[in-house]
Amino acid sequence: MEYKVLMIDDDEVIAQSTAEYFNMFEYKTAYVTSYDEAVEFLEKNSVSLLLLDINLGDKSGFDLCKKVRENYDMPILFISARTSDDDVLIALNIGGDDYIKKPYTLSILLAKVKAILARYEKAREDAELALKSGSSAASLTDENGGSIYLTDTISVDTNLHKLRKGEELIGLKAMEYKMLIYLLENKNRVVTKDELLKNVWDDEFIGEGTLAVHIRHLREKIENNPQNPEVIKTVWGVGYMIEG
Repeated sequence: MEYKVLMIDDDEVIAQSTAEYFNMFEYKTAYVTSYDEAVEFLEKNSVSLLLLDINLGDKSGFDLCKKVRENYDMPILFISARTSDDDVLIALNIGGDDYIKKPYTLSILLAKVKAILARYEKAREDAELALKSGSSAASLTDENGGSIYLTDTISVDTNLHKLRKGEELIGLKAMEYKMLIYLLENKNRVVTKDELLKNVWDDEFIGEGTLAVHIRHLREKIENNPQNPEVIKTVWGVGYMIEG
């Protein structure tokens, strides 16, 4: 089943009231009150955005965020009564897209969620259009028959929008393809995170956590050892680069 929002908060009154308010405005929302319930819900349903509390009983929203980021790239908004700068920085550094302090006004929270989802959907649509047109890759493929080589054995097939790894064809999602082409167009130059968010996602509001998920997925498809990448390299504190 598809949901716009999943509210994850161990305070059932807050979780339920928030979900009911969102549903009143036809933003299909469900709620769960624990780490395990959230994991199970995400395995069985499609969710566009998470509202995530830090305190989840015996487990942490921080831990849940890390687990979610292993497999999903939806926006994650932390909602918490904890207001220290350390908590905010941790939340954003592990993959959160925003941090909202309790108590919050339901109408303002809904407006923020609507704005984030609208930006996120626009970024996806732009990526799909770029994938279909293939125009950004044209200048890189004139001499290679529609192939852009990453290594001697790995290339991007710009006709099929897939990776060729030896004899294997590996599918790329629209945003993965757009990011990879952008990095290739800027080979031998460090591409900052802000630049990727602005020029690939066309939206600086999307968080670094979402960007990191896409980079990780690309590395899993490209690198022999994603934990020690040789193609898409990280320049710590700045961004990413492809050399060659």
